[in-house]
Amino acid sequence: MSLLDIFLGAVLPIVAISGVGFVLGRIKDVDPGPLNTGVVYVLAPALVLHSLATASLSGETIAKLTIAVTAYILGMVVLGEAVGRLLGESEPRLSALVLAATFPNCGNYGIPLSDFAFPGGGRATAVLYLAIQSVLIYTVGVYVASRAGGGGGLSGVKRVLRIPLVWAVPVALGARWLGVVPPVDGSAMTTLQLVGDSSIPVMLLILGIQLARTDYGTALSQVGVPSVLKMVVAPAVAVAVALVVGFSDPTVARVFVLESAMPAAITPVILVTEFAGDRQIGGVSIPEYVSTIVLVTTVASLPLLTGLIALLQGGFVV
Repeated sequence: MSLLDIFLGAVLPIVAISGVGFVLGRIKDVDPGPLNTGVVYVLAPALVLHSLATASLSGETIAKLTIAVTAYILGMVVLGEAVGRLLGESEPRLSALVLAATFPNCGNYGIPLSDFAFPGGGRATAVLYLAIQSVLIYTVGVYVASRAGGGGGLSGVKRVLRIPLVWAVPVALGARWLGVVPPVDGSAMTTLQLVGDSSIPVMLLILGIQLARTDYGTALSQVGVPSVLKMVVAPAVAVAVALVVGFSDPTVARVFVLESAMPAAITPVILVTEFAGDRQIGGVSIPEYVSTIVLVTTVASLPLLTGLIALLQGGFVV
């Protein structure tokens, strides 16, 4: 399959829908908050429940993916911390750099792209990746972000227990283990699938709206290092982790690498804003700094992920 075919089949649908959201965010004062709440508390949990309850992922695969995502996140935190300190970054910018370089946009961007690129199991792997990262971003991520505000505690970690997305994983896996998953063609699972499927276009609209609200300005010249860490170093780290973990299912390995290679996530913007507020370094506020990394890595991801998908579909990694 040529790069053009891959772009048209996997990347262009993402660009088109998020582009609509971007235009909408530019011409209308749209608050993505309520939409995001609907995704986090209703649509995404339904997607996770249906995908995991009906997926053919084995217990071994789930365990290995959990280990791989955790190893990738911790590895990137350590690497981002080391690079930031070598560059002389101080708080709160150091924590902002680590968060932006570590956590990929595996939900709004990653799930649709994985579904388009690997229709034979990509979505199930991607939603499990998202669920695992959700736990890590509200534990490890909150700890890192708390330093940006001068603290070092885990005061925000309890938030993870209030996220339905996280609880959807044990519920789906428990239903499979107990053999109580309703018939796939029954009304319950059909309704659940309908609600879950609607999360994908809504996620992309939110992504576009959030990018339209990004004020990059002065920060554009200051985000080179974290952007390279996210779009070049992170995929390499993910490949190394995948090879060490040794996935038995090639699709799971490839989707893991693809998800890890996604551009910077929006959630770090929320975290650093909560802990660091609007503190400025070099004339740029921390929220603007992270938002610009999100914008730059998202734009850079279009050609980079097209090439990566070509490599993965051609048998790269496994």
